[in-house]
Amino acid sequence: MRSVSVADSTHVPKKVFFTKGVGTHRDKLTSFELALRDAGIERFNLVMVSSILPPHCEIVPKAKGLPMLKDGEIVFVVLSRNESNEHNRLICASVGAAIPADRSQYGYLSEYHSFGETDAKAGDYAEDLAASMLASTLGIEFDLNQGWDEKEALFKMSGKIVKTTDISQSVVVDKQGEWTSVVAAAVFVLTEHENQPAEKQQNSRASYFSLQ
Repeated sequence: MRSVSVADSTHVPKKVFFTKGVGTHRDKLTSFELALRDAGIERFNLVMVSSILPPHCEIVPKAKGLPMLKDGEIVFVVLSRNESNEHNRLICASVGAAIPADRSQYGYLSEYHSFGETDAKAGDYAEDLAASMLASTLGIEFDLNQGWDEKEALFKMSGKIVKTTDISQSVVVDKQGEWTSVVAAAVFVLTEHENQPAEKQQNSRASYFSLQ
């Protein structure tokens, strides 16, 4: 059997983009579907994968990444989700990213969900998770009990981790008895498709971020 390298494998994502969304409905599953719609990824067959950012995988804005995917395509995602129907409950979903300075090495993505935390707090924890996993593979020594700010400074000073970031979605359940779902996702692109209809590319409430 012929061995397949990273360079020529069609199963190694070439690009990744980030998105998030919120959905509310009396039915739990429907609220999740609406959160996926808000994030702009409801039209794909999503397959959740573990948290490796492949070498040389380009991080692109959502507006650029979405048109590269086709309706019904099997799409790999690192997905965080959370839901509740408890009135006034604060829920959050977050995905953190840690990118090595040497892009021929792989990075890490982390999924995290919580209750009672803001975007900022959950995002910091998700970044901490991703960066700590990457640091351990790169041989960076650190104290697990240190706060994120201390570890972040140490990781950056090592010169081996060039960037950490997150995408997070929090919301307060505000409708009595109805389910509210939140999602945050890193969406991988294996094969680039072009000329998707413009209306498929738009989502007024979803957002993206770029590390460029």
